[in-house]
Amino acid sequence: MKILTMPSFGADMAVGTIVKWNVKPGDPVSRGDIIASIETMKGLIDMEVFDDGIIVTLLAAEGEELEIGRPIAELQLKNEEDSNNSSVQIVESGDAHSVDVGSNTAVNQEGASNSSDSQNDVTKESRVLTDVEVKSGDSINTRRPKISPAARNKAEQLGIDWRQLSQGTGPDGALLLDDINIADTQSAEPALDSVKGPKDMMRDAIAANVSRSKRDIPHYYLQLDMVLDNTLNWLSLHNADLPPSNRILSNAVIYSAIARTLSEFPAFNGFYRDGHYQPSDSVHLGNAISLRQGGLMVAAIHNAQNLGLLELMEKIKDQVNRARKGGLRMSEMQDATVTVSNLGDRGTDSIQSIIYPPQVAIIGIGRQRIVPWVIDNVVSSATIISMSLAADHRVSDGHSGARLLNKINKLLQTPEKLV
Repeated sequence: MKILTMPSFGADMAVGTIVKWNVKPGDPVSRGDIIASIETMKGLIDMEVFDDGIIVTLLAAEGEELEIGRPIAELQLKNEEDSNNSSVQIVESGDAHSVDVGSNTAVNQEGASNSSDSQNDVTKESRVLTDVEVKSGDSINTRRPKISPAARNKAEQLGIDWRQLSQGTGPDGALLLDDINIADTQSAEPALDSVKGPKDMMRDAIAANVSRSKRDIPHYYLQLDMVLDNTLNWLSLHNADLPPSNRILSNAVIYSAIARTLSEFPAFNGFYRDGHYQPSDSVHLGNAISLRQGGLMVAAIHNAQNLGLLELMEKIKDQVNRARKGGLRMSEMQDATVTVSNLGDRGTDSIQSIIYPPQVAIIGIGRQRIVPWVIDNVVSSATIISMSLAADHRVSDGHSGARLLNKINKLLQTPEKLV
């Protein structure tokens, strides 16, 4: 048996609201089925199921707002064998947040019971998260933050439950005295004119996420100007006899060059978690999309290194349309292994981006512009873009980053190889 929980669609998400259930108890489901629509500060996201089985119970109602990790449904796995194990284990698995439950365990919306020897029941394929507590009679809790003695005393004096607070500003996210004082201030009833709306909350969440990124990740930055004349000339010939719907745009060529290059540079394509870096076998290119109501979201283009130019362009267009209408899938929000931020259409020459954890790199693209350019000692004009790289010094260095940018540039000079 598996308990499905409120998933995280990014490090800046704290809660989600179930807008609509697409299933009911007794319904069979298959991997990839959309079982619910969840509203976050970034919009409406489709929640997928990652296992075949039958929905047993819905543990949350439509319209209910829940924190990340809270149980929302119970799934009977396909071909699941009977077990006498009555323990509850929070495990790491492919769907980011899940709870494996023995077949004799009763789970309800209020909480879940847990035997003291649950860790002995962990299989080789999954391991218990040591910093997650599950107590008998209590609800399933998320990670308990660290706290300094002074902050703990202050919290007790003010009657603040520090266990319910998010990470603080101290080392490894520890709560400090200032964090408790801020929590005390925020607990006061706000004036009507100071109540924040969804847009303000999104901006706060983005600010908190990038602040943690700059604090915890040792960034380094590189930038390279790349001539696009060969790419633009090739596109002009390639698109000449094609209908508008089949014509390829320059962004598709640029994204393809990035994805194929990243497949050869694993130090920039993967996740840094719990003090260790895990490179990804595939390039799930994160497409940073600006939302009309403000803010942005990053959606993964899966296996981008294997896509043809037309297919890649169609996926980019489709994601932008669905993101702005509220129709992205959960896997698209969770899987990006590296992000591309393209502000060229906003008229900026370049962008210095901040890494989106747990990723270890982000690539920025500026606008196409015509500049003087020296070719064979002759001053001419050229259409260029400035491409920047922000990367994590714990995983890579400037030499590797320079090689990455130069390889992308080389592919842009021979775009016919990307077809």
